[in-house]
Amino acid sequence: MSDRPARRDPSRLVEAQGFRDFVRDDWGPADRGVRAVPGAAEAAAAHRARLSAAFPGRRIAVAAGRAPVRSNDADYEFRADSDFAWLTGCYAEGAVLVMAPCAGGHDAVLHLREPAGPAEADFFANARDGELWIGAAPGLVEWADALGIACRPLEELSKSLRGQLPEVLAAKGVEPWLDALVGAHSTELRTTLAELRRIKDDWEITQLRAAVCATARGFADVARELDEAVRGGGERWLQGTFDRRARTLGNGPGYTSIVAAGEHAPVLHWTRCDGAVSEDDLLLLDAGVEVSTLYTADVTRTFPVSGEFSATQRGVYDLVYEAHLAGMAEVRPGREYKAFHEAAMRVLAEGLHDWGLLPGSVDKALDQNGQHHRRYIVCGVGHFLGMDVHDCARARAQTYHEGVLEPGMALTVEPGLYFHPNDLTVPPELRGIGVRIEDDLVVTADGADVLSDGLPITADGIAEWVRTQRG
Repeated sequence: MSDRPARRDPSRLVEAQGFRDFVRDDWGPADRGVRAVPGAAEAAAAHRARLSAAFPGRRIAVAAGRAPVRSNDADYEFRADSDFAWLTGCYAEGAVLVMAPCAGGHDAVLHLREPAGPAEADFFANARDGELWIGAAPGLVEWADALGIACRPLEELSKSLRGQLPEVLAAKGVEPWLDALVGAHSTELRTTLAELRRIKDDWEITQLRAAVCATARGFADVARELDEAVRGGGERWLQGTFDRRARTLGNGPGYTSIVAAGEHAPVLHWTRCDGAVSEDDLLLLDAGVEVSTLYTADVTRTFPVSGEFSATQRGVYDLVYEAHLAGMAEVRPGREYKAFHEAAMRVLAEGLHDWGLLPGSVDKALDQNGQHHRRYIVCGVGHFLGMDVHDCARARAQTYHEGVLEPGMALTVEPGLYFHPNDLTVPPELRGIGVRIEDDLVVTADGADVLSDGLPITADGIAEWVRTQRG
């Protein structure tokens, strides 16, 4: 049995009057300021105005949420609900925004948990709120000053939502207390928010540019670490390399990074990242930095670890590249959203047909009841992008996949081909090859701006880029 003293339950210190008297006094000032991003408060106010116009005369409530439990008394890191952050610019755990109707729109009130300072026992006894545990944190005054929103204690939330009139429209499923206060569930608010968020304003596009720029630096970091990965660090070393950059330049990875070498590359969501990396492998890297304002990039490049493609690898890459160009050419205002998907799929189907991998004609494969080519690309070839990697997912089909592209929409284009190592429909030399190219675009008034064009996409360009980074 260990002779180390048992760890004392800190809550029992409440009973020690001497400790309580001594810990309460003689604390100097602490920095509780909000690290506000320029323009964030103004952008959030504009977002609230758009939502207000959509729901005149109705109360609206949206919560930040809480950190999910990882195990026992350990939580995952907190990340605010995207709709809440879009409306507030606030990233405080447990906060709830209430918008009450008034003449000309809505008044916004942000309900927050006040951190526990030295005057309270929770200062030392509460590991969630006590500043001895979590460090100095912004309070109501600091958040109000930074965001230009009236801030009130979270304990007053029930008062803000009391009564049946006006009706409360809430985004449920994030904060249990809010769910209990508002009663019946409705998807109306979430759907409207998703559709409003489809069109990014200039400030949001600036955030996306910053996320893509940071991501490009992370990709270069990964390429420079290929020697270490080959020596034994493997995929996990490269995943850690990118994720370190994401934590340094932003909030962290916008989603679980995919680092897939060799036979893992055809696995669409290879997030285990526990394989080896060999010199003759293709490496599929799908990753994005989420900046502090929670906007994320989503970029994929597939490149030869050695800096040189084999003839077979080059053939697959070139077909995906051709499909990628065809898809990006369809991203412009007024085009149907599905146009870039259809253009890329046609190129892939034609190439697969030329290789003798389809059981019939190209037209038969592309027919709604055919889709034979999808064996090798079961996923789509793009999606909206923003605060969520798959942004605006709750939008109605007629405003998303069946809609029309408009200026300000941000999206990815990401065709690929995935030949699994045990797929007996393809010749042995193709088995275990996976290639995806993914860029982030914003629709402009007359076309599209490719945010991620700082990274090469041609076979020669990406091979040279690898050689340059490896030195």
